[in-house]
Amino acid sequence: MSRRKPLNHGDATVNENPASVKPIEVLHAAPGKAPVSAHALLISDRLTIDRTRYKDIVSAAPFCFRKNGGYIVVFRYGVVVCVGVSAVDEREIASHFLAGTTQHSHIEEERLAIEIRPDQEEGLAAGGVLRIRELTVGHALVIADILAKSVALARYEREIASVFDTIEPAASDLAVSGRLPRARKALLQLVGSALLAQHRVSGRIAFAEKPDVLWDRPELERFYARLEDEYEIVERGTLLNGKVGVVGSAAQTFTDMMDTQRSTRLELLIVVLIFAELIIAAIALFGSKG
Repeated sequence: MSRRKPLNHGDATVNENPASVKPIEVLHAAPGKAPVSAHALLISDRLTIDRTRYKDIVSAAPFCFRKNGGYIVVFRYGVVVCVGVSAVDEREIASHFLAGTTQHSHIEEERLAIEIRPDQEEGLAAGGVLRIRELTVGHALVIADILAKSVALARYEREIASVFDTIEPAASDLAVSGRLPRARKALLQLVGSALLAQHRVSGRIAFAEKPDVLWDRPELERFYARLEDEYEIVERGTLLNGKVGVVGSAAQTFTDMMDTQRSTRLELLIVVLIFAELIIAAIALFGSKG
């Protein structure tokens, strides 16, 4: 593995000035204190952040800042993750980012309870609680990366499933009758839905790409791998890409069949016109002889 670090991530300019990034801070839980939590929320298809408005920035890619002892991590593909933040602050952050954005009819979200146990091995316990020795910036970024990918994949899985439900009746009719549906508008809407889903999903998430923080904190590699495996990020992303390919092939097939159908009608019309012209010419020829 080469020690090459990307200079930017997403479409926002990355500030690489070391003075603008806070040193690593550690959040400890007092004995008997209720576990902290991480909450991922899919806000929109894309988020553009004005970074000059925020203080206590601890990471540039992805953009992360401190708030009342917790961490807020913002991803360009529309996900905001709150780690170790109170419920009041979560609602404030959600309202802030939801304002002025195009919201989905169904908001994807995911929560993860976190217990800080300095004397235990890091990982998910049987009850679904994540145990970590300390909550550093690195831990927050790794947790946020996994949860953000998970909710984004859930959103795209829902969209692709909806397109499959639309394609299946048309494909069934085609298999039974051997013909395209007569409702041309409905067929065009089907193709449009397939292309839109393919556009939204393709290239939005680099699900197999590891977060940049692992270059600086290689000791978190194992922690990241455990969470990645638990949420099946790579498997879900690979399956989703396969479904996107099927949707794209179905859209292309329907489009080609519509073009073929249109060409056949055009050829038939040309033949009819030629035949009509021959009849008219014959009538004119025999009429002049008579």
